[in-house]
Amino acid sequence: MAFIEIKNLFKRFKKVVAVNHIKLEVSEGELLTLLGPSGCGKTTTLRCIAGLERPEEGDIVIDGKPMLSKGFVHPSKRGIGMVFQNYAVWPHMKVYKNIVYGLKLQKLPKQTIKEKAKNVLELVGLDGLEDRYPAQLSGGQQQRVALARALVGNPKVLLLDEPLSNLDAKLREELRFEIKSLVKRMGITSVYVTHDQAEAMVISDRIAVMESGNVVQIGTSHEIYEKPANKFVADFIGTMNFMSGEIVQLFKDQDLVQVRTKFSEKMLCKTPGIKVASLGEKVYASIRPEDVEVFTQPPQTKENLFKGIIAHKAYLGNFLYFFINVNGNMIRVQVPHHMPQEEGQELYLFLNPQKCMILF
Repeated sequence: MAFIEIKNLFKRFKKVVAVNHIKLEVSEGELLTLLGPSGCGKTTTLRCIAGLERPEEGDIVIDGKPMLSKGFVHPSKRGIGMVFQNYAVWPHMKVYKNIVYGLKLQKLPKQTIKEKAKNVLELVGLDGLEDRYPAQLSGGQQQRVALARALVGNPKVLLLDEPLSNLDAKLREELRFEIKSLVKRMGITSVYVTHDQAEAMVISDRIAVMESGNVVQIGTSHEIYEKPANKFVADFIGTMNFMSGEIVQLFKDQDLVQVRTKFSEKMLCKTPGIKVASLGEKVYASIRPEDVEVFTQPPQTKENLFKGIIAHKAYLGNFLYFFINVNGNMIRVQVPHHMPQEEGQELYLFLNPQKCMILF
């Protein structure tokens, strides 16, 4: 049974629809990430769960209790801990007072507050820093303060709104693993918002990809990367080569179609199984750079084989990107870092039909 249910949620700001009748379920102990570009509705959805925004339609159910349909439940009564993008720590308060502020408002016994604070400080790796002011902490430590404050009250649900976006890349990578480990150890149901696809893929049990207020695909990192629902998802998750064209032949009892593109009159691609393909339909023949096979001499295969010239070469440490010009069209391929070929040299590209998919 779902611990959080989002039912037909609709929210607009004047004439702009921010969240368009979405439906989502989050299981108990699950970490679900809302992923998408700026303006897609992910933060608005999170704020509706928190009670910081009131939607025009729909309901949110947390642990079996409706937050809207039976009267608006105040944020403080929802059993939620929230971590904001800008930390939102009070600069005039030391770490300890920042963390226990909410507990003091609840008028809990002093000893209980001390015990809770001690436990959460150890949990987030801040023990020994309780007497420092936020200005005396690094960005990562300030974010840990915000996380500790959200967790100290043992909330039912943890909401995180782009909590790592203000940190440098190396620290972001370190903290995403810490947050994932912490959430799993506590078994807390969590909703995480980010525009960073790598962050979403690392941290999430499942990802809900959003576009223009709609949820366009929900699945594990592997499902969304390997079987994107459409061109938007494929383009947003990872890197993809897109070749516009149309379906010119269907094959019975096979998951393959033939597509006419600028690259070739006859390109074989697999169907993702999400939507039934139709003859004459406009589609994109699509393949990941790492799935393009590269040869210096033409292989035996005759299908999906192209000859091109290296237009650009990009060194990224553990691999290279070659940008191959094929009849005036560019294909990006990922190859081992030790390949000696240089710009201007010829290569043969094989786009395996089982790796080349059609997208709509």
